[in-house]
Amino acid sequence: MEEQGAAEQQSKQTSSGRYFNRELSWLAFNQRVLAEAENPDYPLLERLRFLSISGSNLDEFMMVRVAGLAGQIRRQIDEVSVDGMTASQQLAAIREALKDLEAQQQAIWLDLQALLAGVGISLAASKLAAVQTSWLKDYFLEHILPVITPQAIDPAHPFPFISNQGMGILFSLVRNADNAPVMEMVLIPAALPRFVRLPGEKAVFISVEDLICRNAALLFPGFELLGTGVFRVLRDSDIEVEEDAEDLVRYYRTAIQRRRRGMVIQLQLQGDFDPTAEKLLRDQLGMDRAIVNKTAGLVGFSGLSVIVDEGRPDLKFEPYSPRYPERVLEHDGDCFTAIREKDLVIHHPYESFEVVVDFLRQAAQDPDVVAIKQTLYRAGKQSAVIAALIAAAEAGKSVTAVVELKARFDEEQNLLWASQLERAGVQVIYGFVDWKTHAKVSMVVRREGDGYRTYCHFGTGNYHPVTARTYTDLSFFTADPEYGRDAGKLFNFITGYVEPGETELLSISPIGLRAKLYACIDHEIANAASGRPAAIWGKLNSLTDPALIDRLYAASAAGVEVRLAVRGICCLRPGVEDLSENIMVKSIIGRFLEHSRIWAFANGAALPSARAKVFISSADGMSRNFDRRVELLVAIRNRTVHDQVLSQVLLANLLDTEQSWLLEPDGTYHRMDKGDNPFNLHRYFMTNPSLSGRGAALSSGREVPKLTLRRGGA
Repeated sequence: MEEQGAAEQQSKQTSSGRYFNRELSWLAFNQRVLAEAENPDYPLLERLRFLSISGSNLDEFMMVRVAGLAGQIRRQIDEVSVDGMTASQQLAAIREALKDLEAQQQAIWLDLQALLAGVGISLAASKLAAVQTSWLKDYFLEHILPVITPQAIDPAHPFPFISNQGMGILFSLVRNADNAPVMEMVLIPAALPRFVRLPGEKAVFISVEDLICRNAALLFPGFELLGTGVFRVLRDSDIEVEEDAEDLVRYYRTAIQRRRRGMVIQLQLQGDFDPTAEKLLRDQLGMDRAIVNKTAGLVGFSGLSVIVDEGRPDLKFEPYSPRYPERVLEHDGDCFTAIREKDLVIHHPYESFEVVVDFLRQAAQDPDVVAIKQTLYRAGKQSAVIAALIAAAEAGKSVTAVVELKARFDEEQNLLWASQLERAGVQVIYGFVDWKTHAKVSMVVRREGDGYRTYCHFGTGNYHPVTARTYTDLSFFTADPEYGRDAGKLFNFITGYVEPGETELLSISPIGLRAKLYACIDHEIANAASGRPAAIWGKLNSLTDPALIDRLYAASAAGVEVRLAVRGICCLRPGVEDLSENIMVKSIIGRFLEHSRIWAFANGAALPSARAKVFISSADGMSRNFDRRVELLVAIRNRTVHDQVLSQVLLANLLDTEQSWLLEPDGTYHRMDKGDNPFNLHRYFMTNPSLSGRGAALSSGREVPKLTLRRGGA
């Protein structure tokens, strides 16, 4: 799968344009994820995990991006994408690309089944041993039958509502008593496991839909079964905020309910589906512009995560335990003493997220802490961060939490957290109606001596203990007063709409972040014109903003060397003569999800150097991040932290050869040549400590291998 089908389709649409299509670029990204399911260097269950991830990724794409295009067509919005395509043209191109991607998923699933069967993990065969059949019958009667409800489909029974991501089975039957044909539907409750493991040393799984179909005689006594058909429905799941929404909490509670009943975007059909049953579904579901996918294989690849959880450590990555920074341990775990001594950056997941939690826990318990202010975008279901904030409020401290209700697919959880925080006495703020608060900030005010000192945490990721185990992010801690003053202005902006005016070390969108990036790019252009070293390095999840892309094109034309690691969507076309010949774009897909956002500008010296301007950010290179979200761009000036972010984290991303894909001018991606000295950035960080977290160990002679720009050099 070296050549990406979605990208090939994209290149046909944009071969003469300045930009790649956003939606097709996303599909090319998901094909890179899917390609990891074929990676022979990965253990088998990890390969299955990537197949499952590609399924959940695709579901979200359909429910949000494809749903948005269908909505534009319905409302006759004639807006075109940056590459000049109408919504109808994009939807047609997506349909074609989906055929290839879904066919690849099914082919990989077949291959993985055969490989897994060879190591003792398999799906139930069509014929089972008597003891297995007996166990499945008992399981069906005890665990499945009580929670499913067959419903006849006829004029006397209204067609049932099928929820978003809902699965069901249509049964074609004949009643033995009078030979009358009957159509029955069974909706599969989301609470049921997608796959059931049979008892035994060998892991044999059966899908819940197969289990129900095999026991149809128990479900429909007195009927003869003619055929079955499994289906799955995806609906429009985006929530549009009305400008005049007076009560955001009430609005989102009702909007979440509406999401479950959104317009059907895709109907997935499994097996040799009965034509009459298919017509029935199409007619009843209101299939306006919906995509119908028929397959002889599996529907709902995200459900494979159940099999991935099988207890076979020999078929998974070797467990990895994050390090706790030595600098904090040297101060007996006192986060505030360590931060007061010197700025500190924690590199997740290689270094423990517990540092972030401990920072808040200690703030809650410290009698000298008078105030805590915190943004919350996604915090997860079992959040120690929320518990720390509640404990702080109950201890009598002034606690303010900015809870973002518009965090897609986490709205319901965030409403729950907001309610619990308010009950504990936390001042809960919901931010702006039109803008999402996406910045990741903690601010702790502590009484010290005759005054107060402000401690800050700025992150590139969410305050989410689970994702912090797999997402690579940076947590920057500082007690520098300039950061503290800027953080105070940020919170006043969010909570009281007081525009921050001039800031010292933080750039805030939608006010000045875009302008700051532009100024840094323009400075590199001026350096190139003057014959000084000029370069830009960047690490992002997505790059789609046309104005930012144009600025980077201008930098390339001026002779600025631009190297970008863009994991997901990239609308910039690199390596095009007279447009972007000085721009290189790569994408890294591997064991961990590259999530941190970093910018570095040469500032008149060859990168990497101490003179470079280095920033970490919560913002990707997308218009929404610059214009419709509250985001942060954080300048890094502490020497050790600067060295770690630039010469360790960012440089390692640019040096990686084992997990990297290069973006070609025509939109295709291909795996990088590993070279004579292959380099894997995830392995490097798993085996080498970070710089700013080492404390006294820095001078102990245990040096961290220094990275150089020589390919693969470490």
